[in-house]
Amino acid sequence: MEAIPMDMEARAHSEHPEELRLWLRLLTCTQLVEKQVRTALREQFDTTLPRFDLMAQLERAPDGLRMNELSRRMMVTGGNITGITDQLVTEGLVERIDVEGDRRAYRVRLTSKGHQTFADMARAHEAWIVEAFAGLNAPEITHLHQLLGKVKTRFQEDI
Repeated sequence: MEAIPMDMEARAHSEHPEELRLWLRLLTCTQLVEKQVRTALREQFDTTLPRFDLMAQLERAPDGLRMNELSRRMMVTGGNITGITDQLVTEGLVERIDVEGDRRAYRVRLTSKGHQTFADMARAHEAWIVEAFAGLNAPEITHLHQLLGKVKTRFQEDI
């Protein structure tokens, strides 16, 4: 019989602080949802989560973004952004636009085809996330959102 790999939450024991067990549960849930989204993006759209994320950033910036801004927003190296951008340009989903006054720089923005493709992916993505939380009712979702907001606020106060 093949051993089932232990997720991070399963490694915690009752003698660990409840906060650690909660953190591991949050991390495990995040990983499970992300795995589902990655699989669905690959199967339904033949794309990856980083490509989806890059297109989502561009959807929010109709005039496009410079490569260094994309890199900063996505918290990845410029090399990663360049590789993804090259693929999306080849597929006609994004275009590079020269930046006036800076011959070395350019902005990247979605093409019409890119806008439509992203809209289709975003609708599906929303449905996958809604399905991921189908085990909770509306008041539970609201309460969990509020509780996690308190955690988030705590960190923002430290900045």
